Amino acid sequence: MATPKKVLIAEDSSVIQNLAKKILEFQNFEITAVKNGEQVMQLIDKEDFDILLLDINMPVMDGMECVRAVRALSDTKKAKVPVVAITGNAKNYSDEDFKSAGFNDALMKPLNFDRLVDVVKGLTE
Repeated sequence: MATPKKVLIAEDSSVIQNLAKKILEFQNFEITAVKNGEQVMQLIDKEDFDILLLDINMPVMDGMECVRAVRALSDTKKAKVPVVAITGNAKNYSDEDFKSAGFNDALMKPLNFDRLVDVVKGLTE
């Protein structure tokens, strides 16, 4: 059996974090969850992930800052990891804003969990 893909979820809402975690674990993904972008940067420095799911509105370092920091990493493998935005404020940003910041895709809240699974599988296969 294949090694489970590693997903890093950065989401300050524990409800959304736990739901996404349970759904993706059920699909055989290995999940690590944190509350802000700074924690993402600390973790990505120490270990590899197959995909990052970043909430846009987080304390300390938001998703937009975080994806730019990831894309600027000197380790090219880590800098190229697929990154998906999770946002409840779709009106604040266009698809173009997400793309230019460095996101591969964006999911709107309330999360459609079928789409979450499809996007994560699609970007990690």
